Amino acid sequence: MAEAGIGTLLVQLRDDLGWSQQRVADEYNKAEGRSAMTGKEIGRYERESRVPTSRTCSFLAVVFGIEASALDRAASVTKKRKKAGRCSSPSVERVTSPPSRRSLAVDAAASARFSRFVAARNTDAGAVEQLDAEVFTLARQYVSRPLSELYTGIRELRDETFELLRGRQRPRQTLDLYVTAGRLCGLSAHVCLDSGDYSSAMTHARTAWACAEEADHHGLRAWVRSMQSLISFWGGDPRTAAEFARAGQSFPVPGTVSVRLASLEARALGVTGDRRGATAALLRAERARDALQNSDEMPGIFSFPHAKQLTYAGTTYLSLGDRGSVRQAIVSATAAVDLYRGSDADDRSTGDLLAAHLDLARGHMLAGDMEAAETRLTFVLDSPPALLSASILRRLADLGDELGADEYRGSPGIARLRDRIMSTTTATASHR
Repeated sequence: MAEAGIGTLLVQLRDDLGWSQQRVADEYNKAEGRSAMTGKEIGRYERESRVPTSRTCSFLAVVFGIEASALDRAASVTKKRKKAGRCSSPSVERVTSPPSRRSLAVDAAASARFSRFVAARNTDAGAVEQLDAEVFTLARQYVSRPLSELYTGIRELRDETFELLRGRQRPRQTLDLYVTAGRLCGLSAHVCLDSGDYSSAMTHARTAWACAEEADHHGLRAWVRSMQSLISFWGGDPRTAAEFARAGQSFPVPGTVSVRLASLEARALGVTGDRRGATAALLRAERARDALQNSDEMPGIFSFPHAKQLTYAGTTYLSLGDRGSVRQAIVSATAAVDLYRGSDADDRSTGDLLAAHLDLARGHMLAGDMEAAETRLTFVLDSPPALLSASILRRLADLGDELGADEYRGSPGIARLRDRIMSTTTATASHR
């Protein structure tokens, strides 16, 4: 191998010390007792655009702690190459020359630092799986237990997931955490919805949507749209509710969310008076149910069992108002009640069971069977106040208003029933 020139030697010496060109210049100036040397000048020597004099080599020898003769020989090699026109570029010499041990050690240290950066995570696959399991439990319990038992757990687990996302994880775990955070925001939205705070509910729903976008999860996107439809419906905007439900149906997803979206659209369109649209949406819901091939990833509030579908259908038929639709509403709501009674306690949606009873009460009222209507209303009024959501209280109040119509006046039984409705709705609402 040809002897190294001055540029290659200077680079190697500097690398061994781990110094910058400016640091070499500073040390040179200390040795010489002046301030004439600069980092740029050291760079010129390393590139061999200039060759240091013998005097300069003597001070550089002091800086690097070597014999000045070694630098003089390297400078002489460079001069000979320049004279012969065979001067190789320093970059080529640096590539062909073996790296020093110091250079290798510095390089390895940089790799080790990155390794520690990669390993410094605030969660792992097991922790993410545990979060998912806890959401599974909360989702199932939500449909059958009072909000007072679940609210704190939902909020704390959601905030914990937010904090994990502010840290570092593997990319796959980050996506899973966004899905978990989105579901927990969805549960938080439901808490607000059932408490009658529609503005806060929509805020949580928007955050859930942002999480679904980050995770690029169609299933969560579709479910969030259904949640936004639900909030809009009870917030008094059925047209927007129908639009959200329709938008959610654009995502190709497995499970029952497609049935849920079509049922939500049907109910919203029924309230707006769009008989044709509501009927078509009910048919889509039935076809989506028949076409189901995969089960839901999450149970409870994230699923849409047949009983719930029948409950929504009953409400939709009632909104259409004609005699035939009222009969169909009674059939659907009765079937829903029967299915819920036959299900496990943890899978029995208390809110939908109460809603089905209220639909039956109103259906029997419209059909002229006040005895049957009173039986269904009594079931709701006898339920623990903690189970009466904002939507159930609103339905009760609406039925109380209907019982105040002229056709029901003069009946002591109906008057007592109406008073009890007013007392229940007023007392329950005042404690929230």
